[in-house]
Amino acid sequence: MCLAVPGRVLDIGEKDGTRMATVDFGGVQKEVCLEYLPDLQVGEYAIVHVGFALQRLDEESAKQTLELFAQLGMLQEEFGDPWEQAAAAGGDPWPFADGPGPEPEPTPVLAAPQEEVQP
Repeated sequence: MCLAVPGRVLDIGEKDGTRMATVDFGGVQKEVCLEYLPDLQVGEYAIVHVGFALQRLDEESAKQTLELFAQLGMLQEEFGDPWEQAAAAGGDPWPFADGPGPEPEPTPVLAAPQEEVQP
């Protein structure tokens, strides 16, 4: 799913002749194109879809929407690690958790064949 998510502009610059911004989406920061909103300023909120700021939004509405998306798990779906999401969808735990994983099974030690001694 691809959401239009509100974010707060942290800084504005230019990249290859295009007006760009670093935008914060409730803790996740992404680079966003500002060409559709050329007068958007640092500290303002905008609705962003597929990397483009599309519409200015007031702070209260932006925060309410971000909170709702977080409660519904939609921010994780939109900005989370796709490999982790795929593992969860397959019913397996994500193998790279912060904590140590289960102990590996010990590898059996094979003894060299012994010559049979005849008396």
